[in-house]
Amino acid sequence: MKEPNTKKYESRARIMKALAHPTRLLIVDRLAEQEYCVNELTDMVGCDMSTMSRHLRILHNAGVVVSEKRGACIYYALRCRCVQSFFTCTDTVLRTVRKEQEAVS
Repeated sequence: MKEPNTKKYESRARIMKALAHPTRLLIVDRLAEQEYCVNELTDMVGCDMSTMSRHLRILHNAGVVVSEKRGACIYYALRCRCVQSFFTCTDTVLRTVRKEQEAVS
């Protein structure tokens, strides 16, 4: 890529890759409501602790979530709530495509 802002696009891609998993999308949706302890997230998703830790590490490394240790539990929260705007846009695209497909049928 010869674009002068290559790093900007690589950074965007890193965030999008972190979000590109159904479980991580669910985690982000829940964290948009409130912060959660890792144990609560594990129960919500229905996976084992090592799988949850991997998902949270990916989201954390991309800068999507932040964590804070309190007592025996680590709490996670969204770093920026604006990630929900991206989901709103995504849902709008899905609805638009569905309506267009229904009109053609």
